[in-house]
Formats: sequence, C-alpha cells, structure tokens
Amino acid sequence: MRRLILIIFFLLSLGLRSQEVSMLQFEDEELSINTGDVQKSTSSQDVFVKKLAGLNNRQLSKFFSKSGSIEKLIKKADEYYDKMWYAEAAGVYDLVLEKSDAPHTFELLSKAGDSHYYSGNLEKSYKWYHELYETFNEDISEEKFFKYAHTLKGTGKYRRAAKLTKLFRQKNGKPLKELSESHFTFDEPALVEIKNLAINSPYSDFSPMFHNDSEVVFSSAHDSSFLTTRKYRWNNQPYLDLYVARADGDGEDLTSPKKFSKKINTKYHEASVAFSPDQKTIYFTRNNYGKKLKRGKNGINHLKIYQSKLVDGEWTSAVEVSFNSENFSTGHPSVSPDGKKLYFVSDRPGGFGLTDVYAVDILENGAFSEPKNLGRTINTDKKEMFPYITENTLYFSSDREMGVGGLDIYKADYINDSFSVGVNVGEPINSSRDDFSYIIDENNQKGYFASNRKGGKGDDDIYSFKNIINLNVISGSAEDDATGEKLADAIVTLFNKDNVKIAESKTLLDGTFVFENLKPESNYTVKTTKKGYFEGTTSISTKNNITVGITQSLKQLNEIVEEEGVLKIETETIYFDFDRFNIKKQASEELDKLVEVMTQYPNMVIKIESHTDAIGSKAYNKYLSDKRAKSTRDYIISQGIDASRIQSAIGYGEEQLLNGCSDGTRCAITKHRQNRRSEFIIVEM
Repeated sequence: MRRLILIIFFLLSLGLRSQEVSMLQFEDEELSINTGDVQKSTSSQDVFVKKLAGLNNRQLSKFFSKSGSIEKLIKKADEYYDKMWYAEAAGVYDLVLEKSDAPHTFELLSKAGDSHYYSGNLEKSYKWYHELYETFNEDISEEKFFKYAHTLKGTGKYRRAAKLTKLFRQKNGKPLKELSESHFTFDEPALVEIKNLAINSPYSDFSPMFHNDSEVVFSSAHDSSFLTTRKYRWNNQPYLDLYVARADGDGEDLTSPKKFSKKINTKYHEASVAFSPDQKTIYFTRNNYGKKLKRGKNGINHLKIYQSKLVDGEWTSAVEVSFNSENFSTGHPSVSPDGKKLYFVSDRPGGFGLTDVYAVDILENGAFSEPKNLGRTINTDKKEMFPYITENTLYFSSDREMGVGGLDIYKADYINDSFSVGVNVGEPINSSRDDFSYIIDENNQKGYFASNRKGGKGDDDIYSFKNIINLNVISGSAEDDATGEKLADAIVTLFNKDNVKIAESKTLLDGTFVFENLKPESNYTVKTTKKGYFEGTTSISTKNNITVGITQSLKQLNEIVEEEGVLKIETETIYFDFDRFNIKKQASEELDKLVEVMTQYPNMVIKIESHTDAIGSKAYNKYLSDKRAKSTRDYIISQGIDASRIQSAIGYGEEQLLNGCSDGTRCAITKHRQNRRSEFIIVEM
C-alpha cells in the first residue's frame, strides 16, 4: 500500500504514508506531469538532479567538493519534500547523506526517513529513522517514533518494535496499561490459501469489491493510456481509476480487467467502491472535484464520497452525498447487506483518532441520517480505515500499536446493535507490511484483500483467499511431577515462535487442555502455572492437520523451610568465586528458582544476607559480602521482582561462618567455599 493507496486515504489523512498531511496542498497544475512532455514540465534544476544521480563516486566527490553544492542539493530536496514529491525528495536526500560529508542532522535524517516512508521504501526509511533514533533519542516525537516502529515491524523486527514501544511510553509517562490488550488481541490463526491475482499491475491495485454475480470492481493506477499518462508527483504513479474484472469459477483469480465507467472515472483519483444490494447504486471515493479541484479553508483538497445510479444500463453523473464537507475528508464506503446503513471513514472533528469509522442510515427517500462514530471498541487514537460490513461482522484496517505490520486487518462482531472489540485476524492474512481492503463472501469462506507484502508484482497487489479446514491441535494435560496427580485449574498459555501470546486456557478437572485452529508445522511454547508449583515450559511443533499431545509435569514448591523459627527460601548453595561478587551461571539458575517462588507468592517480602570466608581482612570481607548481597538483589530485580519486595540486602563478612575455618585455621578450599554464600529470609508472606 504505501504508495498509491496512500493517495486515497492520504487525502483523508487516511493513508499510512500520509500521517500528517491531507495531500494535494499544491497548485492544480503541479498535481501531475505528462510523460509525453517531460522537458516542458520539468525545470532545469530537476534535470540537473537526475543527471547528478547518474554520476559515479569519483564524479560525485568532485561535485561535492565545490563550495555550496551540498547546501544547494539539500535546498532542492526540501523543495520536493514541501511539495510532497516524496519519491524525488528521497533520492536527493540519499545522495546527500550517503555520498557527501554533510552533517547528519535531526532535520535531514527525519526528512529522508519520511520521504522513503511516504513513497513506500520501508527498508530505506528504517535506515534513516534508526539512525535518527540512535542519535537523537531524546528529541524523537511520538509521531516520529510511531513511524519508526512501523518500519521495524515492516522489516521483520517485531521484538525490537514491541520493546522500544514500551520503553518509549514509559519514558514519556504513558502507562503501559494504555496498551490495552483489546487493541492487540489476535484471532486464532487461520488456515488460509492465498493467491496473487493475474490482474495486478506494476503499480497500485487495491480495494476490491464484489459486483453482480461474477465480477469484482477494484482501484488501480494501471497505465492503460496509448499516448500520454498524467502522473501524481507524490510517487510518480498514474492516477487511480476504477476497473472491473471477471472472477473465475471458484473466485480464486480475476481476468480481463477494463475501465469501469467513463461517467465515473475522471482525470484525478477514484477508488474504494460499494454497491447497494440490488447493484443499482454505487458509492465511491473521489477527490473533491467539479470542473476543477476544490479546496477547503485550509487550502487542502479533501476526499468525498459520491454516488451514481444505474439507469438503462448506464451510470449517471455522480453526485456527492450530503455528509461530505469542504473542510475534512470522507471516504471508503461500505453498504450493509440489507442496504440500510452506509459505513465510511472520515477525519472530521470530534473523532477519537486521525481517522475513524462512522455509519449513517440510508433512509427510504435516499437521504442520509447524521453520521455516528462507531466508538472506542472500533476506533483508536490512530487510523482506522477500509471498513467492510457483513451480516454480523465489521472488517477494517488499522495502524494501531502492537499489530503484525503497518496496516493490519481487524474484525469486530456485531451483536445486539453494538460492535465488540476489534480483533487482529493474524497471519497469514496480515503480514509485516500493509494489509487492507478486506472483503469476504456471504458464506465466510473466500474473498479478497490488498497488500504490499514482499513477493508481489507491484506496489499494492490484490490477493484472493479461501479458508480451508484446520485440524491442527495441541492437546495436553498438567500433572504433579512427583505423584502423577492430574492438576485442575492450572493456567496454560500458548506462545508463538515470536513469543507473542496466542491463547490462554485453564485445565479441566481431569487436568486436560486443548488449543485448536493452529498453524501447520509451526513452533509454539506451552507454559503452565499453578500456585504451589514451579512453572512448566515446553516447546512443541504442530504437524499437518493432526493433533499433537503434550504432558506438563510441574514440580511442587518445597523451597520454603523453617530453621530455628525463621522462614527461609531454600536454594542450592549460591557460591561466589574467591574475591568476586558477580553472579555466575550456577547462581543465576538458583536465583531464577527464587524468583519463581516470589512470583507464586506475590505478597512475599524477603531480606538477603550474604557471607564470605575468613580469608583476608575482616573489613574487606564485610565490604565484599555487601557487594555480593547487592549483586544478588539487583539480579532478582532484573528478573521482574519489584524492589519494594526486598527489604534489605546486607553483607556480614566472616561474622557468621558455617564451620570452624576462621582466621588462622588451616582449611581445604572446599571448606572455605561453603562460607561464601547468600541466604534469603522471608519477612512477609
């Protein structure tokens, strides 16, 4: 998506690439170039820049050695950037950053990252955003960080994206609880066959919509002109038009694409259509356009929804719907199966985020009710777009935090006149890139969506999908490791290969649990917890449409002991090397058990006492043992235990020896080692 569809929801501020502008903020004559008349429409400086890009390293070095050359090039890049000619700006910024000795300033890195981000090159935008984040971490805005996080996910760096998002929110005083699980809950993985369609072009193809019984209407920047082609300077692609193609017998492919209607398509953008149930009314998205482009109070050309009627086999001239405005954008229509509601997207004032999903009633006289925002279960503070409504489910795309990629597809069930929380449909429908404009047939078995995932034919491609029977199951039980007794009410959690929580269950009375509808031949981790037991963790792989079994044997927590009226957490002796206070591997393994005990007892508070042998001076041993106590405390805290649960961490030196190896007594090394230890005393339970 990043390029052409941006155009469409960019006008709305919808486009993922159009995070902060609404497009077409420049004069009408600047909107396009005519490839048949390049020399007339391109300035001498533009020609100069193109020639510069073709120079070799030696020639570039010679150019950059001239006084003022770098500043001149940056100025030209900034001019492109200000006009939103991002594809051209990106190339010039790259020349400056990669081939010259210009300082990598905040502004330069930021604009270079933005230019690639808006023109669809996630790898290159990640490169400059990453340098920006590493160099100017304290100056990064939330908006800039959000785009950086998108490029991390788009280039497959999911864990880093999640980690940095949490750190960024903490640093900026935003509680992690605002990352509500409802906003990144994933649906159970589906078993789906996906196919890239024959009609896809090298440009942008997206927003498929069912039409009649065997056709699909879609949006495309496909260059079908015999003579000259008007191009949109944002990404140097032709303008969007509506096309119609024929679906094959099983709907897996589309063929014979042609322009939909001369009455509908104009010289600017048309996209994102919906039809009434009788197929006699079409709603679609278009630039605010009459005889020329129209602009609102802020000078921006916004998007509007238009409608046209089918009369005697011909579509009438389109008219705009009543809830449009000159001063904000409205687009991406979807009509309910009964034809009584129209869902759409808008950046109108009063919404929850950058763009929200709304609905209006379609009245009997053809008029519309006042728009109603679908509320917080659907809309977030980010962008929601491309709604598609079925009889009982709303599908839409969103770039909200913690998704699989940039734009992800979500679904929300419609129950008792309200929508449930949007759930991410997961892979393989969603990818690390942008996935959007999802539609599914009335049997909920097959449909189409668009994506700019790797391996496509062009910028955005349309894919068909069909659901197939999924019999991939992990079935298991939890039991006591010592007695074999089945454990009821244990919490069992399933994680995928990226350690993302997929599902959670509680064991039944017989200790059993089941996870269904999983991916075939995929790696998972099963974690089981129950109070009074250590956590059990097992890695397991599914096969191909069969059930795989697992037994989780949990060891009882017998580590709490009483010695002379004092409760302690008993571990294997935690030894330290002579004259050292660092945590060794053996020590970390034992401390991990202690952490697990404290996790099982969340109200437990302990104090740490550390001891040394009698080798060396008493003062130094006191110092060394205190360092060991603090080192032990720091390790426990690093594993997630709150610091308030450790009352104290004190070193006692050689004051409490376990044997007679005091000063002046000859002892074996093993005897001295016994005195180098830490103890964990329970203060509260």
